[in-house]
Parts: sequence; C-alpha cells; structure tokens
Amino acid sequence: MELIFLGTSAGVPTRARNVTAMLLNLQHPTRAGLWLFDCGEGTQHQMLRTVFHPGKLDKIFITHLHGDHLFGLPGLLCSRSMAGNVQPLQIYGPKGIREFVETTLRLSGSWTDYPLTIEEVTPGLVVDDGLRKVTAYPLSHPVECYGYRIEEHDKPGALNAAALKAQGIPAGPLFQQLKEGKTVTLPDGRIINGADYLAPAESGKKVAIFGDTAPCQAALELAQGVDLLVHEATLEQAMEEKANSRGHSSTRQAAQLAADAGAKKLVITHLSSRYDEQGGQAMLAECKTYFSQTTLAEDFAVVHI
Repeated sequence: MELIFLGTSAGVPTRARNVTAMLLNLQHPTRAGLWLFDCGEGTQHQMLRTVFHPGKLDKIFITHLHGDHLFGLPGLLCSRSMAGNVQPLQIYGPKGIREFVETTLRLSGSWTDYPLTIEEVTPGLVVDDGLRKVTAYPLSHPVECYGYRIEEHDKPGALNAAALKAQGIPAGPLFQQLKEGKTVTLPDGRIINGADYLAPAESGKKVAIFGDTAPCQAALELAQGVDLLVHEATLEQAMEEKANSRGHSSTRQAAQLAADAGAKKLVITHLSSRYDEQGGQAMLAECKTYFSQTTLAEDFAVVHI
C-alpha cells in the first residue's frame, strides 16, 4: 500500500498546502483499489497533478462534515461522471453525508452516470472485502467525526511443498486444500493436516487515519499497533489548550499517542495556516521529542506502507 497526501492544511488552504485529502493506493496484484479519505475543496485539482484519476476511485471515506474535509466532493463526483466513467463508487461518512451529496447534486441540476451508493457509518465495521477491513472509531470534535482503521487480513504462510512430496503426496488439487489449512484424507488412508505444513501467517498491514480530534478514549484503540498512524497536529504544544477547546490536538498529543499505541510510524498533518515552512519544521521537532519516527506531511508526499 501507499498513501498519497493531496492536502495537509487545516481549515483553509495556503500557498503551499491545500485542505485535507489523501489517497490510499492498495496496490494488490489481483484486486487493486484506490480509496480517497476526505475531500476538501480543490481535491480534484490536486489529483490532476498526480498519476491518479478520479475515475479509478472506488471508495471515498469522509471523516466529518466540516467544509475543509468535504467541499471538494460535489465537483469531483460530477467531473467523474462528465468523463464518462461508469465504474461504481461508494461513499462512506457520518450522518448527513447522504443529504449533503443528494442536495448539492439536486440543487445544481447535476447527476452521476455511474452507480453511486452512500452509506452513513456508525462506530464499528464499515467494510470487509475479504482482503482488508475498515473500522470506524468515534472521535472528539464539535461535529460527529470518525477515524478509520484499515487492516489487511493476515496472509496464509507458504506451503512446504518439498516436505509433502517427501511424504509421497503429489502436487495437485490436494495442495490447494492443504494450503488453506484443511485436513485431507489420502487414498491410502493417511490423514494430513495442512496446518502442519504451513509457515507462520504473514501479518497484514495496518493503517489508522484520524479525522479531526481532541484526545479521546477511542484514539488508543484506533491506533494500536499500526504500521502507519496519520494524525492531525493542528497547533503546537504551547497552544495545546486552545487546540483541545476546538476539538483538535497538539503536536505533543499526536506524538504521545503514537508512542502509547506502539505505532511504527507517525505522519502529522492538518497544520494550522498560521505555520509556514519553518513553523512546520518546528512542529515536527516537537513531535520527535516524544516519538522519533515522526514525519511531516506535505502536499503530494507519498508514504509507502
């Protein structure tokens, strides 16, 4: 998987940063996918500067209905339709996302020529496509807001074909059953347990993408043991009280959560427009005081997972 940041600013765009959006490129050899998380104003313009096209999107996850995470959605949906794309698209988000999409399309005389489904999420499992699952966790913000945890299912370990052949078991359909961990009975009456010939399972990748939030109870569970944690750091540590009062987190709080959750890597994003490049580097330095494996998101940065 890889994560591409399309917008990393909080509230309003700046000369260097657009408002929040990020692409998750699933890069699976047989079931690839392109998922968008949040869609601030100008997201489709940002996509024009990448190799990705809105027509390739198959799922969009919205964390909450504040404009800097949402106002780019109607334009992207219409452009996707005007390009002649007929591939289905699914949108997930808090209560109100259906009304927002349907109302903006209706009032603007717009429509989609592709199947569009909209699901209003609640805490818990949102999607499980057999390869990976997405779970929504409730966060602390002035409006209903979620973080999404994306987890690949563990991959079965490799089958020890050499050991099976040494037992006189020929390659063929039985191997597939054994690779699935099943128990089979051979023509000579021997019973073979596939689990005895499998290497340990390979753990799937885990990613946590937070919406806007002050520190809250669900945050630790959402971030627990992930390979990549994407967390807002709207304000510096000295302004922590102000950040929390508005449903946001400071640099210190984002980094401390990563440490407490045992995350492998933290990327901070959603910086207040008050911070220029130098200010952003100072915020990164604050985070590294508490969690060394922290990087600062920039527009068009690509993070491999």
